[in-house]
Amino acid sequence: MDTNKAKSVGKCPVAHGGMTTAGTSVTNWWPNALNLDILHQHDRKTNPMGPDFNYRDELKKLDVAALKADLRALMTDSQDWWPADWGSYVGTMARMTWHAAGTYRITDGRGGTATGNQRFAPLNSWPDNANTDKPRRLLWPIKKKYGNRISWADLIALAGTMAYEEAGLKTYGFAFGREDIWHPEKDIYWGEETEWLAPSDSRYGDVADAKSLDNPLAAVQMGLIYVNPEGVNGKSDPLKTAAMMRETFARMAMNDEETVALTAGGHTIGKAHGNGSAANLSPAPESGDIADQGLGWLNRVGRGVGRDTVVSGLEGAWTTHPTTWDNGFFTMLFDHEWELRKSPAGASQWEPVAIKDADKPADVEDPARRYNPMMTDADMALKVDPAYRAISLRFRDDFAYFEKVFARAWFKLTHRDLGPRSRYLGPDAPSEDLIWQDPVPKGRTDYDVAALKSRIAAAGLTPAEMIATAWDSARTFRGSDRRGGANGARIRLAPQKDWPGNEPDRLRRVLAVLEPIAASAGASVADVIVLAGNLGLEQAARAAGLDLSVPFAPGRGDASDAMTDAASFAVLEPVHDGFRNWLKQDYAVSPEELLLDRAQLMGLTAAEMTVLIGGMRVLGTNHGGATHGQFTDRPGALTNDFFVNLTDMANAWVPVAGGGYEIRDRKTGAVKWTATRVDLVFGSNSVLRSYAEVYAQDDNRQKFARDFVAAWVKVMNADRFDLHA
Repeated sequence: MDTNKAKSVGKCPVAHGGMTTAGTSVTNWWPNALNLDILHQHDRKTNPMGPDFNYRDELKKLDVAALKADLRALMTDSQDWWPADWGSYVGTMARMTWHAAGTYRITDGRGGTATGNQRFAPLNSWPDNANTDKPRRLLWPIKKKYGNRISWADLIALAGTMAYEEAGLKTYGFAFGREDIWHPEKDIYWGEETEWLAPSDSRYGDVADAKSLDNPLAAVQMGLIYVNPEGVNGKSDPLKTAAMMRETFARMAMNDEETVALTAGGHTIGKAHGNGSAANLSPAPESGDIADQGLGWLNRVGRGVGRDTVVSGLEGAWTTHPTTWDNGFFTMLFDHEWELRKSPAGASQWEPVAIKDADKPADVEDPARRYNPMMTDADMALKVDPAYRAISLRFRDDFAYFEKVFARAWFKLTHRDLGPRSRYLGPDAPSEDLIWQDPVPKGRTDYDVAALKSRIAAAGLTPAEMIATAWDSARTFRGSDRRGGANGARIRLAPQKDWPGNEPDRLRRVLAVLEPIAASAGASVADVIVLAGNLGLEQAARAAGLDLSVPFAPGRGDASDAMTDAASFAVLEPVHDGFRNWLKQDYAVSPEELLLDRAQLMGLTAAEMTVLIGGMRVLGTNHGGATHGQFTDRPGALTNDFFVNLTDMANAWVPVAGGGYEIRDRKTGAVKWTATRVDLVFGSNSVLRSYAEVYAQDDNRQKFARDFVAAWVKVMNADRFDLHA
């Protein structure tokens, strides 16, 4: 506010009642309030395409061959406003794509290329993304030409892939299908720092222990994509950098071999730019002058292009031929001894002690000039870390193998958050099932659903058992990277069958009943689990005097152990589930915040989260049979009693030892129910209470049941991409 006042000095006052800048908000007075906005981002109000637009349908009209031809032509069509290094844009395009994809982290599935989020804050203005705005502007004529048939998200991912093809790499393939968002993501936690490139200490328990990096983060500093190229906290030590690389890339779902391949392959083409002072640059795009039109890091003093470009501060290429896909990175790394020097911008970088002029890369503008190559601390880590070194030497000695590993790792990097292969579109999409895609075979749809339902009903399972099992199977879904969900019935496989949150004893008992039924009917276990949950809901609705039919779509398949990378599923384990009123242990984050995070990953709105909580409580599906939040005298019936009693002022809410609450009669003091913070937030948070009041109304009993069923079906079908196509 002070800044705005300062800007207005000497100017005419004008009525201005809107909160028109991002620095102010009506909720700033209460910074600890739940950020329910993360459940309502990317709604229709922000999307200019309208409700009838279907990107997957538009993709079918795309002339992929023509698009790829245009991208190839662009790679060598140098523009005066941003000249291409050595007459080729392959390096800058690959870097743009790498930096878009490299934000993915496996812990919560957020980040990555799937949304085109690099166009918006904070990513468009991260220090590590300096000048990624330029290749996006270079791509604009192509985006303009193909319009709705190609999203920015797909184009950003494809541009880097085409850059490698233009350089000579035989790529593994490419799949379309990424849909654009239209404003910055509000749900992603990038770190708590308030300063760009703040020391790593703030996000590590101990900087010497790479595994102590704050979850779910992967980058070592705020504003970096992965590790600091100058070393840990800017201090060179390749072995320490190697430890951070190993943890950071593991959190990007990459193993050691993939890490080496991506690091080396990423530095086989292109160069780092630091021939000047960063002090001469304009602010990042989000802070730039209106006349800069969304471009940042513009040099206000010198040329600022070509050989005088400043980006990371490091200066130089890694290989002799930086526009060609070859094995030059490894030969350069191992054929020379290296010493630490300073770039013209003052950054620490490694340069060869001695090198022949013929092995030096040429100047980006004048081929007659030659300059030293350089290596980052991460590059040197590949030489000094024993495991990385062994892999690097194999790659050096077997270029074909390196090329194969890099091509697959690049594909994984750019497709990890796109979901299973069934979502891939386009003529270059590989047909091979890859283990990291969590493949699921197609299930049958030709069985008698009604007869199957009758068999389940006669099997003796309680509604609560069936509902809880179906919920546990489906709740692992996360829309961030389209992993998890009921399809595949991996709840019956390791590691999910042994997760404490899935109540293994109850799960084994229920599966022992449902699996033979599925086998005899020719249905998948995945379908039978969901159908049983639906049946339990219908029985609960009848107990409440309602006649409801829960929609069911057959066709789920059953995954096998061979189709499942068990280790990669560890990050999907629910260590909290507010919907079943359960915490594995006490956490630094409040239970209601954990619920909100889970709801966002599941793709729920605040209203859907609310109605599901109310329904699950009265259905008696709490973990371990706990009765917290069961505000009803009719447990097992699908009633709106949770909301009726939550909002009843005849009740008082009293904290008790251990962090719980008792719901007492205001007049007599008699304890009626117990509750958790997750229960009570629906009465204390003003927005959630407004939803609770809707469902507590006398005229909304049926609406509550209908809305609960709709939200339930949404959760059960969240990973049914075949239904959404």
